[in-house]
Amino acid sequence: MSQRTRHILEAKPSRASLSRLRRLAPAVLLAVAPLGAALAHGPADHAAPGAEKVTLLQRQPLARAPGTAIQMISVEYAPGQVSIPHRHPGAAFVYVVEGEVVSRLEGGQEVRYRAGQSWYEPPGVPHLVSRNASATRKARMVAVLVHGENEPVLEPLPAR
Repeated sequence: MSQRTRHILEAKPSRASLSRLRRLAPAVLLAVAPLGAALAHGPADHAAPGAEKVTLLQRQPLARAPGTAIQMISVEYAPGQVSIPHRHPGAAFVYVVEGEVVSRLEGGQEVRYRAGQSWYEPPGVPHLVSRNASATRKARMVAVLVHGENEPVLEPLPAR
């Protein structure tokens, strides 16, 4: 890895840049959300029986950070649906497009996110709770994940 790449990957973002990112992320995700509906029945869809529906919207390597990729996915929960406990090797920015989702990262409390709200998951932090808050309505999120090109997007956590 070059010195420049190492510097980019190890850089600590300023409060101002994090603040800008938090303001921009929902707008970017909202702008591309209709793409998820257009792709909802495409060949990139996959879901095991009983699993949430995950649709790959876009995946690109990052030219200024070789070995790193950014991926945008749509995740749809049926009413009452629950994800398995998991972690993401890279960073995850999640925006709720429709419905309400309950989420809890290790060390935190359960939080209910409504359509229009977003959160950040640091790399490797266990995501212990992720579920549709409603037993009668679906929920849909768009997630932007930044990870190593050869890393999985999601790693199931071992049973506790």
